[in-house]
Amino acid sequence: MAAYSNENPFASTHSLDANPFDDPEAQQEAERQARLQELSARERDLERREAELNQKAEHIRVHGRNNWPFFYPLIFHSIKDEIPEASQPLITRLYQLWLVLFGTLIINFVACIFVLVAGSSDGGADLGASIGYCFTITIFSFLLWYRPIYNGYMKEQALYYYMYFIFCGFHLLYSAYMIIGIPSTGSAGLVQTIKMYGGGHIVAGILGTIATVGWVLQGAGNAYYYREIWMHHKAAGHTMEKAKGELATHGAKAYFTRG
Repeated sequence: MAAYSNENPFASTHSLDANPFDDPEAQQEAERQARLQELSARERDLERREAELNQKAEHIRVHGRNNWPFFYPLIFHSIKDEIPEASQPLITRLYQLWLVLFGTLIINFVACIFVLVAGSSDGGADLGASIGYCFTITIFSFLLWYRPIYNGYMKEQALYYYMYFIFCGFHLLYSAYMIIGIPSTGSAGLVQTIKMYGGGHIVAGILGTIATVGWVLQGAGNAYYYREIWMHHKAAGHTMEKAKGELATHGAKAYFTRG
């Protein structure tokens, strides 16, 4: 009589067919391999981006020259040549928002002239402050939040992202301050605009309305992209430790260099 066997004749001898839940070690090994593959893919992507940036930097070093601002070039600014293709639309939008900010500062200045002409007791203070904003905010906004995030996406270094988050955060608060438009603050925002319409100063009111719309547009736009950039920054794995290491390695001169 043949011996009875408990072995299942339909059981597969291939390990790939085994249920991973029956073997915790196999499941852990599979997860480890998946993580290794993900890290390897990310490393290859970083190497590819580094090669592209080096190639672009060399091209710019040989062929490029300072081109911004156009009337007195001080720096090289080319989103097409320096920013990875996938990030070019975002940086383009941020640059456009900076241009909206610049235009809003000019309109705000003109509006404050009309506020002074309208006989406002705070007109002199408003005009003086608005002139100061045209110079200081234009320059500092470009250098302290637009240029850092431009460099951040160009070089993918954590230091620039933290600079952007700090100074663009202050800029968002400043935008809210200018939208309100308290008299004597140099803003032709809401309060100032309503005051001008109420006094029958239509031109000053219209200019104040345009300035207010400009403050809202660039403020809301920057707030939206601030969130988008924060999500990218987290996904990229940037940390304060990395930022400190980059500052120690490259120093402040990295702000002014390409590649």
